[in-house]
Amino acid sequence: MKQNTPQWHYSLSHAVTCLQTLCDLLDITINDMTHLQPIEKSFAFRVPREFVARMEKRNPRDPLLLQVLPQMAESLPGESFSTDPLHELQQNPVPGILHKYSGRVLLTLTGACAIHCRYCFRRHFPYESNFPGQENWQKILNYIADHPTIEEVILSGGDPLLLSDQKLAECVSQLENISHVERLRIHTRLPVVIPSRVTDDWVAWMKQSRLLIIVVLHINHPNEIDDAVILACKHLKTANITLLNQSVLLKNINDCADTLIQLSKKLFQAGVLPYYLHLLDKVQGAAHFDVDETTAEALMSVIKAQLPGFLVPKLAREVAGHPNKRY
Repeated sequence: MKQNTPQWHYSLSHAVTCLQTLCDLLDITINDMTHLQPIEKSFAFRVPREFVARMEKRNPRDPLLLQVLPQMAESLPGESFSTDPLHELQQNPVPGILHKYSGRVLLTLTGACAIHCRYCFRRHFPYESNFPGQENWQKILNYIADHPTIEEVILSGGDPLLLSDQKLAECVSQLENISHVERLRIHTRLPVVIPSRVTDDWVAWMKQSRLLIIVVLHINHPNEIDDAVILACKHLKTANITLLNQSVLLKNINDCADTLIQLSKKLFQAGVLPYYLHLLDKVQGAAHFDVDETTAEALMSVIKAQLPGFLVPKLAREVAGHPNKRY
């Protein structure tokens, strides 16, 4: 690693991008490897080694592995599944902006992620036409400034934390100059999959921001939370931010009340409040992860009976065209 290169850059550049390499690391065999190549090509395989280290060796059904493992089921069409399940392209007034809900806008700062989750609802999103380059960034700022009802800006993507601390600070500084913007929400998986991304510089500029900052993590299973993730979360808490988590309910991964209960408890130990448990967005290629609403509601009944209210996430589905999520 070059001198002064952040550790997380090194981790990112050494992520596993070859399925055979992952199999070798976990000592597992996948029989249909050749048939999976077209699926890998259509949605590239990527997983940081820190995340791989939390997977159980010689277990092809490991719940962390199944989140990133390409499967032949991705090639099967699912009824009512589409490439744009939330109709986001109809709510894209300026490249880089999604304006779906009143009072807030979402910015797709990058299309890149440190980990490629196979159930990603934006796996088909046309990021190449939504990059907020210099010209589009000014259009984004103008759009927000021209809409005084916008009180909250959500940084998303991709994963916004793939931008450097300096670039993030510059973007946020310009948003701070828009007087009616009060809150900044950052949706990210990086502190989970590469905990070293929580740098002193990032924490420092969040402490100085005039905006109320919320960091929303994405953790689906308690095995994703190790000591490094807990330390990263505690570091974030020193910036006086609100730290939340959203999960996706995934078949054969976390569709078990005991698993979800343990996840809520472990999140709270790390200083994170459970926020949403999302029903799967019906994106093409992810139908094999889907859990029906009846099963989800039964799981929630068990969870509510065993946890205090502040540890119970909201079961939610996002419905295209609706003014809010459905609870």
